[in-house]
Amino acid sequence: MYAWWAPPEVLTSFPGPVNTGDAGRRLLYLCKAGRLRAHVVSNHLRGSGRSTLRRTLAGLLMPAESYRTTWTNRVVLIPEDEQRLIHWMHRQLTLTWTKRPDPVPLETELISQLHPPLNVEGAEHGASRDRVKQARAFYYASAGPRPDK
Repeated sequence: MYAWWAPPEVLTSFPGPVNTGDAGRRLLYLCKAGRLRAHVVSNHLRGSGRSTLRRTLAGLLMPAESYRTTWTNRVVLIPEDEQRLIHWMHRQLTLTWTKRPDPVPLETELISQLHPPLNVEGAEHGASRDRVKQARAFYYASAGPRPDK
């Protein structure tokens, strides 16, 4: 299991639960991974095409950061903006993790109890979920129509 946290002044419209060990951080997103390091590095710290979290963050930050997208086999940030988002994540977010023998039930339970605002599946319905869905739609639309193959 792993979780992404942010200080209260980052993504202020997404009030996640406060970290009990660090009141200066609040939960934004949590998930499970079979091979944590490989998953985080290859998905969340590399390309927006592989990470729902990165696509969500890019969509939320596009108005302020002017991120640009393009089509490959899917919508991705241009390479320069992939790097800018990685740097933003390193500066603004904190990653925590724990090992569990069977993380699936725990992930389901934590999402339903804590309602991390950037998790759409299983998260609480309401304004945060709507903003996340809008950000993802904005991200995809920013690349324009899919080019003909």
